[in-house]
Amino acid sequence: MTISNTKIKIAFTFILLAAMLIAPMFLSEFRLSLLGKFLAFAILAMGLDLIWGYTGILSLGHGVYFGLGAYCMAMHLKLVSSHGELPDFMSWSGVEQLPWFWLPFQSAGVAILLALLVPVAVAFILGYLTFRNRIKGAFFSILSQALVIITVTLFVGQQGYTGGTNGLTNFDTFLGYPVGEPSTKLMIYYVTAFIVIGTLVLCLWISSSRLGKILVAVRDAENRVRFIGYNPVTYKVFIYCFSAALSGLAGIMFVLQEGIISPAQMGIVPSIEMVLWVAIGGRGTIFGAIIGAVVTNSAKTTFSEAYPEWWPIILGAMFIIVVLFFPKGIVGTFQDLAEKWGLYPFKGSKKLLPPSAPLAGYSDLNSDSNPAHTK
Repeated sequence: MTISNTKIKIAFTFILLAAMLIAPMFLSEFRLSLLGKFLAFAILAMGLDLIWGYTGILSLGHGVYFGLGAYCMAMHLKLVSSHGELPDFMSWSGVEQLPWFWLPFQSAGVAILLALLVPVAVAFILGYLTFRNRIKGAFFSILSQALVIITVTLFVGQQGYTGGTNGLTNFDTFLGYPVGEPSTKLMIYYVTAFIVIGTLVLCLWISSSRLGKILVAVRDAENRVRFIGYNPVTYKVFIYCFSAALSGLAGIMFVLQEGIISPAQMGIVPSIEMVLWVAIGGRGTIFGAIIGAVVTNSAKTTFSEAYPEWWPIILGAMFIIVVLFFPKGIVGTFQDLAEKWGLYPFKGSKKLLPPSAPLAGYSDLNSDSNPAHTK
């Protein structure tokens, strides 16, 4: 018995949508808020999966793009809650006039637009300069972490303009709706759910299109792609910027539901955790990014509540087990089991998991000396 790959994607999408729509009927207000936050993380994870799973770019700095998007939204919310006066943290820091770069955030539409464009602009600068000079692999990962250190240091040091280590919080309304009201939170949750579905459909389209095939080719044999007439720099910069835009979008939905953003949420540790979401869910699957983000953060919350002293050890053990024994993640492992049971190969299609996608050996993905590339 074989199953159509397209049918599986459609079925999973509808199951995911149905699950998100009925979740408010079974979850308390607190748990629903957590789920909404996890779904915001899933938006970021899908973009990260496109650049890591399909293009072979391991970014350890996506917390920066997430944080920039969140700060752009939070700046608007803070100005609204200040009711025309100077934000409280600025007054405490001795700032006497609203800085010029805060002025555009008085408009919600401009704030949302900048929450997408600012991460894209930063990603374009870093991506173009590094990819043009053929910096990749571990060297690019180190540079992305350097970006995190620079950004966090900047945000912490500029207390009067960014809120410093405390970040931005104490928001009242968004588009006239009180953000603390249960009805508003429910509305934001549903908006997040539909954005997740829209992002999933878009990412699946990209991965299955000609662009997706070129991205996989760039990952597996970048020099060969260059020799046949394609410019890998163009594709890598584009998908990196697209991923940054999704991270900014995730930041918007996060701050609307969480009500706070600080430099700690865009640091090195959160950036590494974002990569782990994709690894645990199944790199190179898109679906796995959603599952990994929700499952990992749910486990983190559950362990921290039940075992406050032991939960970091339990969570770390879970990561080690996945990397050592399930390198393809949750989705990849299920695909292997389905193949073993005779459900693969799909009719006229390949597995959801693209070639070379297992976590083990990711550092060799862009190496043309890899024996797999000489076959």
